[in-house]
Amino acid sequence: MTGSEGENLKRILEISLKMLEKYPLCDNCLGRQFALLGFGVDNCDRGRSIKLLLALSAHEMVLSKDKREREEGMAILKMLATNGSLKMAQDLLRRMKRRFGEEKECFLCGGCFKNLQEITDKVIKSLEEYEFNDFLVGIKLPLEVEEREDEFKAEFSVQYSESIRNELSRLIGREVTRKLGKNANYMKPQIVVLVNPFSGDISLQVNSLFIAGRYRKLIRGIPQSKWICIKCRGKGCERCGWTGKMYPESVEELIAKPILEATLGEGTSFHAAGREDRDARMLGRGRPFIIEVKKPKKRNIDLKSLEKSINEYAKGKVEVLNLRLADKEDVRKLKGMEGAQKVYRVIVRFDREVTDDELARLERELSGAIIYQRTPMRVLHRRSDKLREKHIYEVKVKRLSKDSIEMRIKCQGGLYVKELITGDNGRTEPSVSKIIGAKAEPVDLDVLDVFTRR
Repeated sequence: MTGSEGENLKRILEISLKMLEKYPLCDNCLGRQFALLGFGVDNCDRGRSIKLLLALSAHEMVLSKDKREREEGMAILKMLATNGSLKMAQDLLRRMKRRFGEEKECFLCGGCFKNLQEITDKVIKSLEEYEFNDFLVGIKLPLEVEEREDEFKAEFSVQYSESIRNELSRLIGREVTRKLGKNANYMKPQIVVLVNPFSGDISLQVNSLFIAGRYRKLIRGIPQSKWICIKCRGKGCERCGWTGKMYPESVEELIAKPILEATLGEGTSFHAAGREDRDARMLGRGRPFIIEVKKPKKRNIDLKSLEKSINEYAKGKVEVLNLRLADKEDVRKLKGMEGAQKVYRVIVRFDREVTDDELARLERELSGAIIYQRTPMRVLHRRSDKLREKHIYEVKVKRLSKDSIEMRIKCQGGLYVKELITGDNGRTEPSVSKIIGAKAEPVDLDVLDVFTRR
């Protein structure tokens, strides 16, 4: 050992002695003050090693011929037996037939490291009913514990320490990994275990499971999402037949129920790239959606089997395709797709016969047009009244009869297609009704495609 190394060790032992003379400290809490020194050693082993070195030195002093040195060594051994809870010091004192006081509770942790295995076992038991691939342990500490540690570090000018919060999290997490074979994830854990080692309270923050895909709505008359009864606000009344809902089923419910059964989740949230009207179908490749499952107990789901279960449960009303796992970032991207291009097919009936020239003009004037729409009257009760500009990229018109046509409209998402047909009493300009100069009504509306942004 070089001179500088010897000086460093002497300094560590001197400051440790001062700490122990003033405060009782367990092995973990003493070793933690030097956590950044050395590698691959637990704080418990660090603290115990320091105490052993102090005990060896004190024993040597007790064997000295100098009375003052003997007394000082004896005082250190007694301090290590009580404030350090060091068994070696206690055994030495007993062999020398010297009395010493009772072991004292650790000043910093209050003895919580002694109960760590019990707490860890509770954590592991609380995780047993959940499927997860990774986790994170979070520690809740009483404010006075953190303040006490901060004051202690300041008093002794501690430079190489680890916080008690970090050590507890690391030790519990390591044991969970060892027993369950799951790794810690510090960025996006599937489960966060919140532990208060002082009260013994344990709570789980089970992060949502996200399942993405596309859905086709094959019949008319069902809304995309569950509509709560406007009269009873979901409590149940005569108007809603005591269901709490305006409509008996929705796309959301038809998809969510089999997913909840498969994942044993506590609830779901439905996210989609826009929405179609209740009386419109969603055909073609389907509309992108993500189901967020709250607090799932099962995560390792066979998505092909789940897809089949959903489609069987929906009985031809709704069909899902291409299910895959997603995350919260995908939800954000999905919300950004609400303005993406869409293709509609709408059957339009006029109140008179229309000519081929009128239909050619309709196709010509709407293709590439900018549509100015005020919030439609039919949704004004739930949407703010504002002016929107939406682009139509292409319109194709096909005659069905003397007074009816089929229109295929490729447009910017967010365009109110029904109002594009009727004009909504002048709130949409231009409109099919105004261009033709006749009253026009949408008979059937289908969404044929929803484009995704790359």
